[in-house]
Formats: sequence, C-alpha cells, structure tokens
Amino acid sequence: MYKLVVPKDVKELIRTMHPSLKKKVKASLKIILFEPFSGKALMDELSGSRSFRVSSFRIIYRIKEPEQIELVAIGPRERIYEETFRMIQKKIE
Repeated sequence: MYKLVVPKDVKELIRTMHPSLKKKVKASLKIILFEPFSGKALMDELSGSRSFRVSSFRIIYRIKEPEQIELVAIGPRERIYEETFRMIQKKIE
C-alpha cells in the first residue's frame, strides 16, 4: 500500500472542513491509497498530477516513488486548477 504525504496547509484545511465533506475526503483518500491511478491524469501545466472528484471538490495529488502519494491541494473545482498551477509556479521560482 502507498503512504500518504500531506503538507501542513492541506492538513489544516481538512481539519477545518465541514464534517460531512471531511468524511467524504477521508474516504476518497483511502480509495486513492489503494488505487493511486483512480484519479484523472492532468495535462499541460499540471501534467504529472492527478485529480480525484469528491462532490464539487477536487483532490489534486502526485504519485511519487517509492510508493508515496503526495497531496498537492484540495478545493472547489471552480478554482482549484488555477490555484494549483500558481502554487507549482511559486515552488519553481
């Protein structure tokens, strides 16, 4: 089984979520751990990342070796992809 790597800011976001959404996110993370390729592969600027749908939210993650899954971001579909792209750009600079 894969190991989940969660940054502090994403961990804090999950902790402050509404209980019903938090339950869905945790269940989705279990699915991702057992089936890492279950999320949709992203393209262009976000290639190498995957997106898993949770209601109107998306979990953005990367599959790393050896057997690690790194959470990148969690947020509403309307803006998560742009925010993730900006985060990745900041890390590169």
